[in-house]
Amino acid sequence: MRDENILKKVVDELCRPESYETVYHRPSHGASMPSIELLSEIVERLRAVLFPGFFHDSEIMPETMPFSTGSNLGKVQRLLAEQIKRGYCFMCTAEDPEKCLDCETKAQGQTQAFLQTLPKIRSLVATDVVAAYEGDPAAKSPGETIFCYPSIRAVTNYRIAHELHLQDMEIIPRIITEMAHSQTGIDIHPGAEIGERFFIDHGTGTVIGETCVIGKNVRLYQQVTLGAKSFPKDKNGRLVKGIPRHPIIEEDVIIYSGTTILGRVRIGKGSIIGGNVWLDHDVEPYTRVIQGREPEPIAKRA
Repeated sequence: MRDENILKKVVDELCRPESYETVYHRPSHGASMPSIELLSEIVERLRAVLFPGFFHDSEIMPETMPFSTGSNLGKVQRLLAEQIKRGYCFMCTAEDPEKCLDCETKAQGQTQAFLQTLPKIRSLVATDVVAAYEGDPAAKSPGETIFCYPSIRAVTNYRIAHELHLQDMEIIPRIITEMAHSQTGIDIHPGAEIGERFFIDHGTGTVIGETCVIGKNVRLYQQVTLGAKSFPKDKNGRLVKGIPRHPIIEEDVIIYSGTTILGRVRIGKGSIIGGNVWLDHDVEPYTRVIQGREPEPIAKRA
């Protein structure tokens, strides 16, 4: 068979509707897809604003900070509004193209609302940096954790995405956390609720599910899974979305590497969960759980 005939046969096979029906995205009203490249630029500009002097402009001084910050946020404002709108278009099933104007107006408003959360995000990531520095004897300075630690990168992406998620945006928050997931191996759903002073030591393989609630001053190690134990279905056999199904981790908890905690269980304040433990039940506050041993009470930490 001639080369052009082989190629035509492959093209014909790939263009059969039954071949592509589950993997084809039909653009809504000709709208573009969200851009991974532009969302990456948005996040990196936000990272430069949150950690001045570490990224993008390493020579920034206090007297030049207003110009640098304003320049980055002006660019973010334009790019993010467009990406939020594209996210709505990606999920849109409306036939009326006039609805696009509503989504554009909504995207502009959500961008403005998000920018106003940046001082709050800065405050939270600053506590995460302190927790990383104080919690890791290998860290020589807080700046080392900002520049080098995958936990700080992943949690910063999460804190940005979480504020976007709170505004019920389509797909954009998930893309932002999945960027960090691909870079660091740390998988945090933007819907999770995580308090201040959060640190994941090493981090690779850590999974934090959509409905997790994590209190302040919690430390995890690598390969910790905070997941769902079961997935209820509706009468048609489809998974029920959005119900609370992931663990609640109270404040001052430490969870060591390789541990799996499943379901809507509560790990009480001040508890220590050892490595390679499997848990699907509540743990009382100030309890030590170690593989192969009975749980034991521990003294309250100052």
